[in-house]
Amino acid sequence: DSARNGFSFKGIKDYLACYRSGKLTPTQVAKNIIAMLEDCDKSTPPLRAIVQWDQEQIMLMAEASTTRYRNKCTLSCLDGIPVCLKEEFKVVPYHHRVGTVYLGTQPETEDATVARKLREAGAIIIGVSNMHELGTGTSGCNPNRYHKIPRNPYNPNHFTGGSSSGSAAAVAAGLCPVAIGTDGGGSVRIPASFCGVVGLKGTFGRISCHGSLPLSYSTVSVGPICTSVTDAAIVYSILAEPDLLYPYGLKQPKATLSDMCAPDLKGLKLGVDWTFFKACDAEVLSACEKAVKHLQSLGASVVEVSLPEMEEARVAHVICILSEMRDFLQPDFNKHFHEMNLETRASLALACQFTALDYIKANRQRTRSMRFLQEIFSTLNCILTPAVPCTAPRIYESDLLTGSSDMTSTVRCMRFMQLGNFTGIPGLVVPIGYSTAGLPISLQVMAKWWDEAVLLRIGLKLEQFREQTKKPSIYYDILA
Repeated sequence: DSARNGFSFKGIKDYLACYRSGKLTPTQVAKNIIAMLEDCDKSTPPLRAIVQWDQEQIMLMAEASTTRYRNKCTLSCLDGIPVCLKEEFKVVPYHHRVGTVYLGTQPETEDATVARKLREAGAIIIGVSNMHELGTGTSGCNPNRYHKIPRNPYNPNHFTGGSSSGSAAAVAAGLCPVAIGTDGGGSVRIPASFCGVVGLKGTFGRISCHGSLPLSYSTVSVGPICTSVTDAAIVYSILAEPDLLYPYGLKQPKATLSDMCAPDLKGLKLGVDWTFFKACDAEVLSACEKAVKHLQSLGASVVEVSLPEMEEARVAHVICILSEMRDFLQPDFNKHFHEMNLETRASLALACQFTALDYIKANRQRTRSMRFLQEIFSTLNCILTPAVPCTAPRIYESDLLTGSSDMTSTVRCMRFMQLGNFTGIPGLVVPIGYSTAGLPISLQVMAKWWDEAVLLRIGLKLEQFREQTKKPSIYYDILA
């Protein structure tokens, strides 16, 4: 971990240093967080990162952790670390609303697998985070009465990105160094990019989805949003393993962090399809090109590669994810149509137009795309792209009342994300700089199935490229 001048986010290491030295206890940290959560709700505009939290629950977990530190019997390096989970996961005793007003009418009585594993590791779950209604968009705009619009900590007049909107906002605002999201079309990586933090989408099936609403069973992966690549690696190493309740991940190879801390990138071949890569805003392109050169300077070789049939893959991904969501949400669409946001209704209505034939053809395209990638990864370690072609879009007054439905922007934000969701390969986004307006820009690294370790190795080196970390305009220093 390199020492930095100026602002740096507080990560797992900073919390552990406080706990181990006795400077602070998890109980004191929990009291600070509760005060900050109250402040978030009262601020103008409200941050709306955490949408459900319970003071008593937070204190119970914190006091148990404090006792473990006192007795020197901590459970893991997440013991006492504040975390939040996207509202798509079941977390006791919160309502499993998934961004809606009609789901989760009763408090939850059973944890999702990731929530259970975080509890077993001693983490303090500070609540559940805001999300785009039913995960159907990339802006994070959710105007309903329980959720409201989460604000980007770098500029509250801009969106956080979605659908794991509150998870990214909570981490960037300092409320917790770790959040968990789901990613079916960039839903971890887009908000992490817009909010200037690290987002990891694991290989399909790597981290259990059991206990999250099964909106799209073939495209969604789970992953952490963190303040650093190191923290993402720690969370990944705790959550990534087979779960008997989640059949898709049963046959996975053991998760490792091999060579993650290698001193350079010698021997690694990174592929770039420059035509694909360059379809982004000028500021984003400039920063991403410089970051690629930085990786080259550390010994990696950059190889020009052609990613075939990307337009076909993009359309096929949309058909797959929307058809599966429409299938699962058919009863909701019939029964709760008028309680859904306008944008959700439009997306599900569009999904009605796809036929069984479209779905079958889309899955044939998936097989083709996976074959192409198998070939590409037989000679390359990674594929590099910008994370998102633009910076976080502006929030308009009308968005607060009726929501935002901008299909052009949605399609554009997903441009570099869909390949990972469609084929199941893992992807990591790392902040590399800022636009002239001060909004974060990130680069994405994708690798072959189950090879998250190489992403984390490259991610660590990418972090060194950013000369400085700008402090978000909304930031709570919980350890101060």
